[in-house]
Amino acid sequence: MVSGVERTVFDDGETAENSDGVAEFYSAVGKLMKMFRERAGLTQRELADIIGYSEDMLGAVERGKRTPRVEILTKVDDAVGAGGALKLIADDVMRAKIRVSERHPAFSKAFTAEESKAIEIHEYNSLQIPGLLQTEAHARALYDMRRPWLSVEEVDGWVAARMARQEILSRWPLPLMSWVIDESALRRPLGGRDIHQAQLRHLLKVAEIRGVELQVMPLDRTENAGMGGSFILLTPSGRTQIAYVEVQHVNRLITDPAEVRKMAARYGTLRGQALTMRESLTLIEQILGER
Repeated sequence: MVSGVERTVFDDGETAENSDGVAEFYSAVGKLMKMFRERAGLTQRELADIIGYSEDMLGAVERGKRTPRVEILTKVDDAVGAGGALKLIADDVMRAKIRVSERHPAFSKAFTAEESKAIEIHEYNSLQIPGLLQTEAHARALYDMRRPWLSVEEVDGWVAARMARQEILSRWPLPLMSWVIDESALRRPLGGRDIHQAQLRHLLKVAEIRGVELQVMPLDRTENAGMGGSFILLTPSGRTQIAYVEVQHVNRLITDPAEVRKMAARYGTLRGQALTMRESLTLIEQILGER
């Protein structure tokens, strides 16, 4: 049972440990992908163009250097005529990702465990694009700019863990999900122009998912109920809503009903103050056109 308030050192990722053979498993999956690609007579570049991923990404997956996403396995299976072999191991890949993500520090274990089984997820973020909505390149840029510096292995592991969390977006039925993002986060070109534009386009794509609600808090608002900072509200199945906040190296997982009710009320006010979803998507398109 999670305590009313947990406070630990903030560390939102994991190192690329391999005590349970996960790296060897990913390497085997990559070799299988390569075998089917070569059997189909395709180069890495040709296959990358077909499935819509970069050649570098595909090569890293084939070498076992990057975590294979379920979406990639599905697309490659169709493209190379693998007959369902790659789709068949997608569930095993997902279980491996979950096993890796569970090696987070105590606070993150509690949060990711609750998030993975939540029937509702709502988030207000005043500083950055929420983790569930980040592209891999954007997430990597965020970890690369951390100070003190993170090792390459740490960055790879933490990015893989963040991407694994996003599998929740492919679940059906989806949890009830909504986000309110401050406009400043949309205008901050973290990682450079190309990464930033790809991130904005990804937000527009995610917004097409049925059941997802995305709103923007514009900079010209004279009132903003979220000036106290970012937070997430989770509703686990069969249990009352909980909340999560983090700042610098401190985080809190909050289960006290009175505190959570206050944050839920604050989130409701934020949604009322923010642009509608249609207005929000128009603003994102406008920002894209300005660059």
